Amino acid sequence: MRSARRARTAGAERERPEASSAMRQHLVHLDLKGAPPRAAYLAEVLPLLRAMGATGLLLEYEDAFPYPGPLEALRAPHAYSRAELRELLGRAAALGLEVVPLVQSFGHMEFALKHEEFAHLREVKMFPNALNPHKEEARALVRAMIDRVMELHRGLRWFHIGCDEVYYLGEGEESKQWLQQQGNTPEKLCLFHIKAVASYMASSYPTVTPIMWDDMLRGISEETLAESGVPQLVQPMIWDYAADLDVESKVLLIEKYRRCGFSKVWFASAFKGATGVNQSLTLIGHHLKNHLQWLKVASSIPADVLQGIALTGWQRYDHFSVLCELFPVAIPSLAVCLQALENGGYSEKVKENVEKLLGMSNLELDTFMSTSTGTFPGSNILSLVTQVSFYLKSSVDELLERNRYVTGWFSPYHRKRKIIHPIIMHHFQPDAVSLLSKWNAVVQDLQAAMEQVFHECTVEEWMEENVHPSLQKLQQVVDDLDEAIKAQN
Repeated sequence: MRSARRARTAGAERERPEASSAMRQHLVHLDLKGAPPRAAYLAEVLPLLRAMGATGLLLEYEDAFPYPGPLEALRAPHAYSRAELRELLGRAAALGLEVVPLVQSFGHMEFALKHEEFAHLREVKMFPNALNPHKEEARALVRAMIDRVMELHRGLRWFHIGCDEVYYLGEGEESKQWLQQQGNTPEKLCLFHIKAVASYMASSYPTVTPIMWDDMLRGISEETLAESGVPQLVQPMIWDYAADLDVESKVLLIEKYRRCGFSKVWFASAFKGATGVNQSLTLIGHHLKNHLQWLKVASSIPADVLQGIALTGWQRYDHFSVLCELFPVAIPSLAVCLQALENGGYSEKVKENVEKLLGMSNLELDTFMSTSTGTFPGSNILSLVTQVSFYLKSSVDELLERNRYVTGWFSPYHRKRKIIHPIIMHHFQPDAVSLLSKWNAVVQDLQAAMEQVFHECTVEEWMEENVHPSLQKLQQVVDDLDEAIKAQN
């Protein structure tokens, strides 16, 4: 996963970088490998994305795609049905939203290589992240995934083949032998596989241009890149999610890619999922800064070089990591970022546009707190997640760790032996019961709100990570108190 440094707050960067008309495509990335929203919710939210300034969707399916037949093992129990996807794609087309599917074809292959039937296709036997580029069967798997996804998408102009963060490439047994041969390098091995995938796209789907993440290309020499033939086959998507993104180094990188033969480049920013692996609330200021820096890059390069920008919204850093911010929680951040791109910067007028789009009376960029949560689809989830994230753990810790009656007269020692001083009990039992009752009600509301948008497995995972640790501690104290009182009587 493409990590980024945590934000400084967004006070100083509200200048207006020169708008770049070149950034025509504004693709909103939906990372469906975690918390994939129900199809009905996505259909409801698409018109809002269009109104906010999106021109298309970058759909990273992973295990949420309904792979059939021999690939059926790849699909999660909550994968979309073919009918749901057809309806969703039709809705996107009707709104004028261009769809770009993303299928990982080299690194981040855990969703496939974790399965026993595909484990023999790993680059390193122990690690399910990267595909073995020497195996024809590995390329056949990639071709089959691409074909199945292409069958469901009509009229595509672009198809994203992933290819980022191919960790441990060159460390498999076959690679080690290959690298011992004269002139072979890990860079050439990487380009060999990328070219094989991109060539398949070119021959099978000649009107569709492959896009790939650029990180595996950055350190490769111009000569090696130019000789590989890859620049004629793909468009690189240059990603950087930092608030202090280095504009000059990006301009130099783009110039290098141009010299190698790449005709166009894409940018990739982030509107969520880039400030902490288990982040639950989105710090809008960080992501706004990131987009303002990308606007500066856009205004520093020739207009015909840039194809567009994908606003990434990572839901997991990789297939096995926890969930970061849920999509509805990050909608205000997405609105701010899209509107900043649309208007070539951020201003009071842009802020008003966003508040109007979201039905919010006061948008807060620099902290997680907004006094108004809005009327957009899923805004109730934002409101309740904010309450839980800010106050659940702190209120429980306040009672259990900083209340002198609990720490002094109802410690783990007392609880284990069911000892309680009857007078002391009255000093904190009402508070504990009241706090438990309050949080049970909030969590019940949140669960109901989340069930409208997400599948049960997502709700369960989010609750276990963000709610249960504190709520169960509180419940346990109340239960122990009841037990101790019974023992006294």
